Amino acid sequence: MATYKAPLDDMRFVLHEVFEAEKVWAAMPATEEVTVDLADAILEEAGKMVEGLMFPLNRSGDEEGCQWNDGVVTTPTGFKEAFKTFAENGWTSLSGNPEYGGQGMPKGLAVLFEEMMHAANSSFALYSLLSNGASLAIDAHASEELKQKFLPKIYAGEWAGTMCLTEPHCGTDLGIMRSKAVPNDDGSYQISGTKIFITGGDHDLTDNIIHLVLAKLPDAPAGSKGISLFLVPKFHVNEDNSLGGANGVTCGSIEHKMGIKGSATCVLNFDDAKGWLVGNANEGLACMFTMMNYERVSIGLQGTGTGDASYQSAAAYAKDRLQGRSSDGVKNPDANADPIIHHGDVRRMLLTMRALNEGGRALAGYLGLQLDVSKFSADADAKKKAGDRVALLTPVAKSFFTDRGLEACVLGQQVFGGHGYIREWGMEQYVRDVRIAQIYEGTNGIQALDLAGRKVVRNGGKSVQAFLQDARAWLSDNASKDGVAPFADKLGQAFDLLDNITTELLEQSGKNANATNALAMEYLDIFGYVIYAWMWARMMEVAARNADQPLQKAKLITGRFYFERLLPRANALAEQLRAGSDNIMALDADAF
Repeated sequence: MATYKAPLDDMRFVLHEVFEAEKVWAAMPATEEVTVDLADAILEEAGKMVEGLMFPLNRSGDEEGCQWNDGVVTTPTGFKEAFKTFAENGWTSLSGNPEYGGQGMPKGLAVLFEEMMHAANSSFALYSLLSNGASLAIDAHASEELKQKFLPKIYAGEWAGTMCLTEPHCGTDLGIMRSKAVPNDDGSYQISGTKIFITGGDHDLTDNIIHLVLAKLPDAPAGSKGISLFLVPKFHVNEDNSLGGANGVTCGSIEHKMGIKGSATCVLNFDDAKGWLVGNANEGLACMFTMMNYERVSIGLQGTGTGDASYQSAAAYAKDRLQGRSSDGVKNPDANADPIIHHGDVRRMLLTMRALNEGGRALAGYLGLQLDVSKFSADADAKKKAGDRVALLTPVAKSFFTDRGLEACVLGQQVFGGHGYIREWGMEQYVRDVRIAQIYEGTNGIQALDLAGRKVVRNGGKSVQAFLQDARAWLSDNASKDGVAPFADKLGQAFDLLDNITTELLEQSGKNANATNALAMEYLDIFGYVIYAWMWARMMEVAARNADQPLQKAKLITGRFYFERLLPRANALAEQLRAGSDNIMALDADAF
C-alpha cells in the first residue's frame, strides 16, 4: 500500500536554514508578521490535514472517479465532506488578500503546502489550487466591485474558480479561439462558446463556480491581441450576494482520463452566459497570465509532491521486501533473504528519486521567496529583479519539476517490481496521475520554447547572465566551506556550461529559424540540472554545519550523489544541443 507523511523536517530545513525566509518576510510590511513559529505551526497543521483528510481519499477517489449524469457532475465519495472541512479550517484562503478575507500568507510558505497537497491527493488539490489562481487574477485585474462580490466567497471555499482557455480546435494557439463576448447595455457581456479540458469546470463541492473565460469582442483585433478576459459565474449572483438562477453555463461532458480521476475535467458550453470584463478589453491574455503563471508553478509542484509520495512508499517497501542476498554479506541472517534496500540498483533508484525531489523542493522555496519579493517589496530595484527572476525560472520549474517527477514515479514503481504494476499497491496511480502535469498549463515543450525564445533569445541572454552573476557570487563566497568545497569546481563548471550553452543557443538561433524551437528542450533541461546543483550546494553548505545529525548527514550524502551521478546528464544534453537542429528538421514531413 502507498504511504505518505509530510516531510516537515526537510521543509523547515529548506525554509529556515537554507533560505532564512523569515528574514526576507520581516523586511516587507505585508509579511513581517510571518515568524518562524507561525510558519512552523502552519506547516504542522497542514501536514496533519493532508495526511488525515486528503491522503485517505487518494486511492478511493481514483477507483471511483467523477461521474457525469445529465449535465450534473459528482465527485468521488468523501470529497464533498472533506472539502467542507478543508475550507472551514481556512486552507482555501491561506494566500488570499486580507482585504477580502484571505490570510495573506507568503508564497514561500504556500509552495510547501501545495507540494504536500499534490503528494497526498492531486485530484483533490486541484479544486482548491484552481480557485487560488482565479482569485489571484481577479485580485490583480478586476474592478473593485467584482473583487468585493466574488473574492470573499472564493476565499471562504463557498465558491470555486476555474480558468477557461482551450477550445476544441485550439490549445496553445489561443489567437484562433472562437468564443465571443457581446456587450450589454448594463456594462455586462453575453458570452458564447465551448471550452474543453476545464479542470474543476463543474462539481458538487461548492455552491457556485466562477469561471474566468477568454473570449473575443465583436471588433477585436485578429490573433492573440484581440482576446479579452471575462468573469462568468455558473449561477447568477444577486445584489445581496445570494444565488440566483442558472447563467447559461452547462457541462456537456467530462473526460475519461489516464489519471487524476477524482478531478473533473469538463467540456463547458457557454450559451449567452452573462459575464463581466476583467482588466482592459483586448488585454485578456496578459491578465490570464497572472493566473497561468501561478498555476504553472503549482503544477510543477505536482511533479515534486507526487515524486516524494512515490519515494516514501518505495523506500518503505525496499526496507521490508526480502529478495536475494546483499553483495557484501548477509544482512538478515534470521531469514533466507535480505531486504532489497541493500541491493545497489535499488539504492541507485531511491537516491535518484530523493535527489530530484529534494532539489525540486529547494528550488520551489527559492522561487516562492522571489515571488514574495516581487509582490511585496517596497524596494523598486529588488522588486524588479525578483520579478525578472520569476519570469526566467517559471518555465524551468514547471517543466523540470514535472519531467523529473514522472521519472521519480516510474523509478518508485520499478522498486516495487511486479507489485508496482498492480493497482492495490498505489504506485501505478502515481505514474498515471503525474503524467498530466507535463501536459497541462502549457506542455513542457511550450515551457521550453518560452524559456529559450522569450526569456533568452529575445533579450540576448541578459536574464541568464543576471542569474549566473548571483549564482557565481554565492559560489565565490562559499567555495571554501566544508559542504561546498568538494564540489565547488563541479558547480563552477556547471555555471560555465550554462553560460556557454546559452551563447551556443543564441548563435544557432541567429543562423537558423528552427534552432530555438528544436533545441529548447535540451536547453531547459541543462538549466534545470545546473540550478538543482546550485540548490544542492546551498543545502550542503548548511548541512555541513551539523554533519553528525541524521537529516544533515543524509543531505550531504544525497548531494554528493547528485553532483556525481545526476549533474553529468547536463554534459550529454549540451552535446545534443551543439549538434544543432538540422538533424531534427531534415526528414520530409511526408516521410513521417
